[in-house]
Amino acid sequence: MQATNSSAAPDDAPAPAQPKRLSLPARLGLAALAVCALAALFWPRGDQSFKESGGFLYDSNGQPATLGPRLTPVTLVHFWATWCPPCIPEVPALQRLTRDFANYPEFSVLMVAVSDSNEKVRAFLGSGADMVLFDPQWEVAHRYGTDKLPETYLVVNGQVVRKFVGTQNWDDPAIRSELATHLRNPNRTAALGNPSS
Repeated sequence: MQATNSSAAPDDAPAPAQPKRLSLPARLGLAALAVCALAALFWPRGDQSFKESGGFLYDSNGQPATLGPRLTPVTLVHFWATWCPPCIPEVPALQRLTRDFANYPEFSVLMVAVSDSNEKVRAFLGSGADMVLFDPQWEVAHRYGTDKLPETYLVVNGQVVRKFVGTQNWDDPAIRSELATHLRNPNRTAALGNPSS
């Protein structure tokens, strides 16, 4: 007599359901959704503006400060630090840019020292340190998607129109031309990451 396995499925039982694979359009849609979710995570909170509540930044006197009142119609907001090796050679180029664009009162460079001390910034910049804001805990830098230094945002009429990641050549005629274009027509803005022509 042959023993039967009671746990074996009868021959006429349906095969276990195989997991369904998503079609290519469905997979592409999910990938696009994931990209959008990541963009939402790292995109500046709110409306792409630098108008944040107080308490995140401090001025050179240790007083709470905000970016909004310091923005001109065209502003470069530059996140940097004295402890960041790539940041150091970029600062003189930013100072030259500021000097060369001094005849444009609607232009400014706003430097935000991240996780840095007032003493080190003052030793590095001298009297220029008075214009630096401090982000001691990376709160504002992280809010705008900055997780490594240096990074710079071109802000036109309070709106971020371009993000520069890493060290930039601020003497580059193309960058200077882009800034001049915004200064000639500061009401024109472009999407984040798309330089103006």
